[in-house]
Amino acid sequence: MNRPDPAQPASARAGAPDLPRTSVWAVPGMIALAVVAFTGFSGYAALLPAAPLWVVREGTSDSAGAGAVNFVLLAATVATQFAVPWIIRRAGWGPVLAAGMVLLGAPSLLHGFTADLAPTLALSAVRGVGFGILTVAASAAAVLLVEPRRRGAAVGAYSLALSVPNVLLMPSGGWIGDTWGFWPVFLLGAVPLVGIPACFALARHLPERSTHAPDHHEAADAPAGRATYLRLIPPSLILLTVTLAGGAIITFAPQLVAVPWLSAVGLFAFGLTSTLTRWRIGAFSDRVGVDRLLWPFVILIVLGLSALAWVVRTPVGTEQVAAWVAACAVVGISYGALQNLTMLQAFAAAGPRRVGAASAVWNAGFDTGTGTGALLVGAVALGAGFGPAMALTAALCLLTLPWALRSARTRRAS
Repeated sequence: MNRPDPAQPASARAGAPDLPRTSVWAVPGMIALAVVAFTGFSGYAALLPAAPLWVVREGTSDSAGAGAVNFVLLAATVATQFAVPWIIRRAGWGPVLAAGMVLLGAPSLLHGFTADLAPTLALSAVRGVGFGILTVAASAAAVLLVEPRRRGAAVGAYSLALSVPNVLLMPSGGWIGDTWGFWPVFLLGAVPLVGIPACFALARHLPERSTHAPDHHEAADAPAGRATYLRLIPPSLILLTVTLAGGAIITFAPQLVAVPWLSAVGLFAFGLTSTLTRWRIGAFSDRVGVDRLLWPFVILIVLGLSALAWVVRTPVGTEQVAAWVAACAVVGISYGALQNLTMLQAFAAAGPRRVGAASAVWNAGFDTGTGTGALLVGAVALGAGFGPAMALTAALCLLTLPWALRSARTRRAS
């Protein structure tokens, strides 16, 4: 007889809810984590559109130079993420998190003194190191603050804290720079410095100098080494294709429409639905299980991207506003849900002794998919148009459906 998987929520194994009634926000350390996530991601989101615009408006760079600003940020982020668990084991949670916030926030204040490309790229690289630390450490902390059966709710709360600044500041950073000047944006980019005290408050509730909890009751069954990374392949592939599609929409929305305000409306619908779904899907997955939710959302994102591909065959006009907003909203729902579900599946697959490794792999997959989406869709659109390019993203997401279905079947069999 198969032994129940301890990583599976108790409610999913028993078929009935058996979860604490208190809010996940009451868990010690959760408010501090929310402050760290909100302030850290505020600094990231404010400068993501504004820093490339800065070197074009106030410097001498062209669009290629502007594109390099965020490419360097992303490359430094991914290069840092795999080292974060090792750094935490040696330096401890508080100093590492605080260092990440300093590296992410302080360079923002230096941007205002020069718009030359070379120093801007150097500052972006430093910010990327800070962002790499923040993403891996904070998502690992969300899991370690709670017992396994509340993992989804904790990740949902963490996701809400980081998504709010993304929804508000990412679409508006460039507009603020053009309208009120860039110094207000650079001050927003320095907000991570405000979150430094919360880093040490959070650290008091985490295992000292570790990204795993050695006394965790699941530790005896934790996979290790090569087996850990093999188990992380399926959720990583699903995440990669989903973020590829999301990165394409975020990057090319202004080019998909004939009227500029339609881009903002579509991105707002995409961002709002993804934020709400990312928040609420976590607690729901605690009750019904992660694996049985994956495949419906994979199908939903394929349908949403297919509809989007049809709508953007030609630039979207005002007569297509309902279809455009609906397609963006459907993709946003799936985009938000699958981010959290793949994160939870990665943590369950890696086990509690490898929380740091799972966090590093998941975050690297997210950033790689986002960057690759812009490159791939841009290259296809150049020759075939945005309709076929978005259809390609739908096809790539569809290729991951067998993994999602297999995951659900395996869970039922156990």
